[in-house]
Amino acid sequence: MKLAIAIVHERDKQKVSDALLRAGHKFTVVASTGGFLRDGNTTFLIGAEEAAVDHVIQTIREACPSRDEYVNQPPPDGLSAGGAIVNPVKVTVGGAIVFVVDVEQFIRV
Repeated sequence: MKLAIAIVHERDKQKVSDALLRAGHKFTVVASTGGFLRDGNTTFLIGAEEAAVDHVIQTIREACPSRDEYVNQPPPDGLSAGGAIVNPVKVTVGGAIVFVVDVEQFIRV
C-alpha cells in the first residue's frame, strides 16, 4: 500500500478532485498554504495499491497542468508600497508536487 500526497493550486482543486473520483480513487482533502506566492493550495491524501500509483500520478498530471501567469512582485521590505514601482513577474503556477510513501499499516476503524 502507498500513500500519494499531492499538493495542487487551489484553483485546480475541483478538476483534480473530479478526475480522481472518475478514476475510482479514494482520497482526503486538506487545505494548505505555501510556496513563492503564498497562494492557497490543496493537499490530497490518496491511498493506493502500488500498481495504481502511476495511474494516480497520471490522473493528477492531466487534471492540473502547469501554466505561466504574470503577478505583481511585492516590494522589498525596505520600501513602502506607495513609493515602489511594481513590475509584473512571470511565474509558473499549477501542476502538482506529489510525494509517494510506503504505508506500513492501513486500518479502517
